[in-house]
Amino acid sequence: MTHSKVTDLTVEEFKQLIREVVMQTFLELFGDPDEGLELNEEFKLELQRALAADEAEAKTIPAHEVAARLGLTW
Repeated sequence: MTHSKVTDLTVEEFKQLIREVVMQTFLELFGDPDEGLELNEEFKLELQRALAADEAEAKTIPAHEVAARLGLTW
């Protein structure tokens, strides 16, 4: 393994290194802790029932209507 010094990097290489470290840190802090896990069947069925109920009711109000009711300019 070759050990480099920061002083040996170009400005662009240094910026890229910082980007990589920041992205790695963000992923470690804010990554999905459940990534790679599977939903159990009971939970899948519950989600499907909830989605089906939402679709059956279809009682949504368009955003522009909500804005008008609140006196907002949309």
